[in-house]
Amino acid sequence: MILSDMIEQYRCSPKFCKLSTKTQKEYMAQQKKICETVVQNNVKLGDMKLKKISLKHMSLAYEKWLRIGGKNTVRTANIRKSNLSVVFKYAMQNELMDRNPLVGLDTVKDAVRQVKWERDEVKQFLDTAYSDFKYRSIALLCHMAYDFGQRVGDMRELTWDSINFNEKRIDITQSKRGAVVHLPVSDRLIKMLQQQKEDFDGISEYVCPRIPVRGTEYRPYTDKQVSYLVNDIKDEANIRPELWAMDFRRTAVTEMVESDVDVFGIMQVTGHQNPQSVKNYLVNTLDGAKTALSKRNANG
Repeated sequence: MILSDMIEQYRCSPKFCKLSTKTQKEYMAQQKKICETVVQNNVKLGDMKLKKISLKHMSLAYEKWLRIGGKNTVRTANIRKSNLSVVFKYAMQNELMDRNPLVGLDTVKDAVRQVKWERDEVKQFLDTAYSDFKYRSIALLCHMAYDFGQRVGDMRELTWDSINFNEKRIDITQSKRGAVVHLPVSDRLIKMLQQQKEDFDGISEYVCPRIPVRGTEYRPYTDKQVSYLVNDIKDEANIRPELWAMDFRRTAVTEMVESDVDVFGIMQVTGHQNPQSVKNYLVNTLDGAKTALSKRNANG
């Protein structure tokens, strides 16, 4: 069996079918690029027999993925490596391979983003965004990402049936891994959500819809649209340009650590199943260090 056939077989597996539609599309896009990678003697990786793929082939492919278009693309290389590792593992479980050619591969560690919003920046951003109706959905989307410590993508596609106004709670099934989290909604945020519900009642199933330029269909914003509008709001609010919408989740996690929430409490909010995964969202801050040192001194 050649690699491309193995990938097709994996796509029919229960494990792949359990992934969200968005994640499946992302996997398939990367798998296509993997199969098109030329590794040796002008042979594409997808055309190689499974048992012929070696660590040398994987090293050649990985080096190419690290420098796509002359740019430093470490994250892309590691995504493809992880994607391929899942396929190889599935092949070994079904006794179609007796070894994993990725074992021993030298990889480059992703640079961990260490940017967080300051509290006054969050307030300035939300005040500016809420002051203009055209930014209302973006303001609410970012507000929830920050308050709930959730991914912007999940807030983009959040629907009204996820919110229980009577109990002031929200139930979210995360798109990345399918984790389900149950979160309380603050009084301030519940008021904003109630106003949004009144304004869009019967118009949109989405909590934060994009107001259409033409036509009547209210759809979620795309990632790029969120990015553009967040940049516009930052400009108006005179906020640091290096801040991103996705940094609201990291900020929320870091603030929980500063407030002395243990890692398992944080996981209840973020939906992570592995404590190690939480580390990527942490930022070293002065407030965090003060809390740690004050505890040490109090016990000393």
